Amino acid sequence: MGTSGEAKEKTKVKVREPKKYNVVMHNDDFTTMEFVVSVLMDIFHMDGVTANRIMMTVHKSGRAVIGSYPYDIAITRVNAATARARSQGFPFRMTIEEA
Repeated sequence: MGTSGEAKEKTKVKVREPKKYNVVMHNDDFTTMEFVVSVLMDIFHMDGVTANRIMMTVHKSGRAVIGSYPYDIAITRVNAATARARSQGFPFRMTIEEA
C-alpha cells in the first residue's frame, strides 16, 4: 500500500581525483644551496634532511621532481618560490609538467 506509482531514481556519483602535476626544480650556477633549501622548507614544507637531499639531487643531476600536486597548488608554490628568488636576485627556475 506504500506505492504511489513514483519510481525512485538512484544516481551514482563518481568522484575523480584531480590531475597531478610535477613541480620540477632546475639547477643553475648562481642560486645558492642555502636559498634552495630554504625554499624547499618554507614553501614546500619539507624537513631539513629531505630539503638538503633534494637540493643535492638537483645540483648533481641538473633537475629533480620535488613534488606532485593538483595544478592550483603546484602553480601557487612555483610562483611563490620564483617571486622570492627574483626578490633576492637569483635566476632560480622551476617548471610544472603533467604527472
